[in-house]
Amino acid sequence: MVKARAEVAAGVHTPESGSITVREAADLWLARCARDGLEATTIGAYRQHIVLHIVPRIGSSKISKLTIPAVNAFVDQLIEDGRSNDMAKRVLGSLSSLVSEAQRRGLVTVNNVREAAPVKRSKRVGVRPMMPSKVELKAIVDASPERSRPFILTAIFTGLRGSELRGLKWQDVDLKNGELHVRRRVDRFNKFGPPKSEAGTRDIPLSPAVLSSLKAWKLACPKGELDLVFPTGAGGVESHSNILSRVFWPIQVAAGVVVIKDGNNSNNVPDAKYSLHALRHAAAALWIEQGIGPKRIQTLMGHASIQQTFDQYGYLFESHDDDKIAMAAIEARVLG
Repeated sequence: MVKARAEVAAGVHTPESGSITVREAADLWLARCARDGLEATTIGAYRQHIVLHIVPRIGSSKISKLTIPAVNAFVDQLIEDGRSNDMAKRVLGSLSSLVSEAQRRGLVTVNNVREAAPVKRSKRVGVRPMMPSKVELKAIVDASPERSRPFILTAIFTGLRGSELRGLKWQDVDLKNGELHVRRRVDRFNKFGPPKSEAGTRDIPLSPAVLSSLKAWKLACPKGELDLVFPTGAGGVESHSNILSRVFWPIQVAAGVVVIKDGNNSNNVPDAKYSLHALRHAAAALWIEQGIGPKRIQTLMGHASIQQTFDQYGYLFESHDDDKIAMAAIEARVLG
């Protein structure tokens, strides 16, 4: 009663009868996301959190009943049902956002989801990204048809994401100064948007082979209103699936960069070994091998934090031989 009186006096009290269910709050939040112009892929991910994880467990609960213990119990249930810590953390973020939207509308007084125990991030133990070796990269480049070679070289030596390659425009490529500017990407619905994060907006120097290839490609590139560097034959946005099925997978098979799968009648069927994202990992590995430092790698890759860089590529920075040399040098300076 004391709490309710204080809330009434402050003008923030929401009676139980005025509260709505989590399902109803989710609908309001998704509608707000659409009005705010969020990318379709982002809204789709939020909708999955709601449909697959939130509504089946607490959809009928009143948001006013989402106490801190209730939220913690919800997270515990997610993990007990086999969801990873990372997934539980993302789902909890969506739950917090939908409650915040309800709070903005005056349908709930506080957002207890924010005060719940945080979900610890899962440790990436022994998980290393798959990527082609230098020998495989050379074979892939050599097997690339003339039309596809600029795309393959750019992917290998700039580390761009597939969405960034598909959204790259000629205005973003400085052929005079040998630099590429990442300013946009294209989602799986072929809609343009900014990079994944603020750090995704970055400038990447071009190697001589990439620069030469792009200069020649600009003359032969299909023209279109979008001014894309790697468009369809008609100048439109190329889909990720077409890039894989028509370009990158056939190139790998031609290069012999394959895995053997058992087909019908026990015939050995060669299949492409790597995803397009593997070329991004390869770019990072090549930069690290060259001695580029972690902070610069973070910038070139467009990672939002240095922790993300170390989570993915920390093992590549480890060099025990270099440590031994450094220890010996320190000892020599001290002892003579």
